[in-house]
Amino acid sequence: MDPLLPTIDSVPDDTHPAIRALLIEGYRKMSPAQKLERVRALNHAVQQLALMDIRRRHPNADEREQALRLASRWIEPELMVRAFGWDVRKVGY
Repeated sequence: MDPLLPTIDSVPDDTHPAIRALLIEGYRKMSPAQKLERVRALNHAVQQLALMDIRRRHPNADEREQALRLASRWIEPELMVRAFGWDVRKVGY
């Protein structure tokens, strides 16, 4: 285990201990496929929230620009320039 990565016990938590225990028990009972689906769904939710922020900040952006701005939040700037000609240092996220 990587000592630099937080563990479930080291992350601040405002969840009641009894509820937290139920959550952990539920996660332990999940199959690997169920866990992957949970991660996929959470990633999708994060992307949708980011897309809403992009649409709020750039209401006139077309679909391509929205997609580039979204991708630029996860892809390194140098790769965005090489792959798509999108320079976040000039146009932002």
